Amino acid sequence: MNSLFDLTGKCALITGGSRGLGLQIAEAFGGAGATLVLVARKRQDLDDAVSAFADRGVEAHGIAADLRDPESIAALVDETIDRCGAIDILVNSAGATWGAPAEEHTMENWSKVMETNVTGAFLLSQAVVRRSFLPRAAGTIINVASIEGLRGHHHAMTGTVAYNTSKGALVNLTRALAGEWGVKGIRVNALAPGYFPTAMTRGTLDALGERLLDEIPLARFGGARDLMGPALLLASDAGAYINGHILVVDGGMTAI
Repeated sequence: MNSLFDLTGKCALITGGSRGLGLQIAEAFGGAGATLVLVARKRQDLDDAVSAFADRGVEAHGIAADLRDPESIAALVDETIDRCGAIDILVNSAGATWGAPAEEHTMENWSKVMETNVTGAFLLSQAVVRRSFLPRAAGTIINVASIEGLRGHHHAMTGTVAYNTSKGALVNLTRALAGEWGVKGIRVNALAPGYFPTAMTRGTLDALGERLLDEIPLARFGGARDLMGPALLLASDAGAYINGHILVVDGGMTAI
């Protein structure tokens, strides 16, 4: 059974991989033997993450890139292939949000969220598929969506209409790409996390944590290991027949 989850010899490109949920996924893959290429905008965050992995004997590289810039995406893919030879796994975890009532949401912030969460994920997936997946008829993409992409936003919470819309788009982008690329040996799935304590959710959890906990059957928020198993399942041979699936990891929040 262990061999089904083994990623030895695989190269995983993980956006947003220097902190939060992206880093948790990177830790799972590194522990399973993968070589990691972490992507973020802040060089210091990348250096800290790469150093921590090196201390544990995990090969990791950090590349600073802006996923809203097509030229930056092309350079990122080139550099990753130069370092690893090929890309086997792509995780689109980089994300942005903005809080404002829908009637006051600015076009500037709408565009920032959509370009990062949807357009950047699509353009990077397209570039990786063209350069590394199609030539070998193999590859796996995991999009990090959210339960916020599966439902509306409660009126008592700060409005995040662009974030919800972008994550809903990412959910169906996952299905559309899985349907088109599956026959070419490429699997595309998504994780839809619930509430995990991260820099992005800190304000919400500080303000509404007790109320949100009351809506989660497991009565706790996501922990430092709770996304590892689901991500490893979708990335490895253990999930070889899973394609176009949205795996919800929310403690049962959306089940009730």
